[in-house]
Amino acid sequence: MSLTDMVRPEARLAPVSGIEAVANYGRERAGLIPLWAGESDMPTPAFISDAASRGLANGETFYTWQAGIPELRQAIARYHRRHFGKDFGADSFIVTIGGMQAITMALQATSGTGDEAIYLAPAWPNFAGAAGIAGARPVPVLLDMTDNGWSCDVEKIAAAITPRTKVIFVNSPSNPTGWTADRETLQAILDLARKHDLWIVADEIYALFYYGGGRAASFMDVMEPEDKVLFVNTFSKNWAMTGWRVGWLKTHPSLSRMFENLVQYSTSGVAQFLQRGAIAALDEGDGFIAEQVERAGKARDIVCRVLGETGRVRFSVPPGAFYLFFAVDGMKDAERAAFDIVDKALVGLAPGTAFCAGGEGFLRLCFHRRLDQVEEASHRLAKWIRDL
Repeated sequence: MSLTDMVRPEARLAPVSGIEAVANYGRERAGLIPLWAGESDMPTPAFISDAASRGLANGETFYTWQAGIPELRQAIARYHRRHFGKDFGADSFIVTIGGMQAITMALQATSGTGDEAIYLAPAWPNFAGAAGIAGARPVPVLLDMTDNGWSCDVEKIAAAITPRTKVIFVNSPSNPTGWTADRETLQAILDLARKHDLWIVADEIYALFYYGGGRAASFMDVMEPEDKVLFVNTFSKNWAMTGWRVGWLKTHPSLSRMFENLVQYSTSGVAQFLQRGAIAALDEGDGFIAEQVERAGKARDIVCRVLGETGRVRFSVPPGAFYLFFAVDGMKDAERAAFDIVDKALVGLAPGTAFCAGGEGFLRLCFHRRLDQVEEASHRLAKWIRDL
């Protein structure tokens, strides 16, 4: 037997990222415009970086609060008060190593070997991957693509529930489709979770990247304090901090001690000087977010106009997040197409097969970049499509 055969199958069978393969193939190409990753092209703003630098210079390099320094947890509470109109105490929040640790801890608390975890697909693959590694079976429920955009049929979720189901994962606005749940849909999912005594893990990290004015609807708009809803979030998207790996989990205060213990036995906390930057992001960054959303909205309109003019692209204009998930007439293999687009158009996209069930035949484009680059990439793609 090889060493690989002797590790847990859950670890051995963890899926390879379908985005990574294309990125590794094309990242060194001169002149390539990379739209495969879910991030902005902007570095972290100085007001955030400077705050972290001051913390580092002041010697904040020791072990610190497992749940996050009190000042950051208070800043997260202020952020929620401003944007969600809810008055949460600082003890509702746990600071994490990015949104991914928040998801991992939410799964550790709600499901495990032999359980089932429902998620809406096409989907960012990390939830399904993390659920599988934890021993739970990820169960996709497909969103519907119609002439009016992507939609969620809550009856499909109901049909997927079994006695083994423990959690429903809802990402809205969605990566990769841009699907954004309205308040009525969130209420229906919550009612279903209450009926079957299930947890909801709500990934609402793109709530402010919403093009309908204000923010997207949230489970916070419909839930009661005692509902079994955990929220996972990150500083990555709103504040151009993907490489910082800082996020948070929102829970009922009665569960905070338990989640602190999960932090202790995984990472033992987030570097304190990084948390100083996160405080600045929350307290001083609303204007920066508004600028980013405005730019992303313009970029979305450019991509949709240019690709739509080919007459060969099928997509729904995304109401939220910063991705276009689209299919091309005559494209038989999206994964092969992504490599071909690197070679012939010098544009980097993610194949839809990287986004779990329902992604076959689609490509994902992240349009959260400089408008001139988005325009150029769109025209390159349009030429590739016309030549197909």
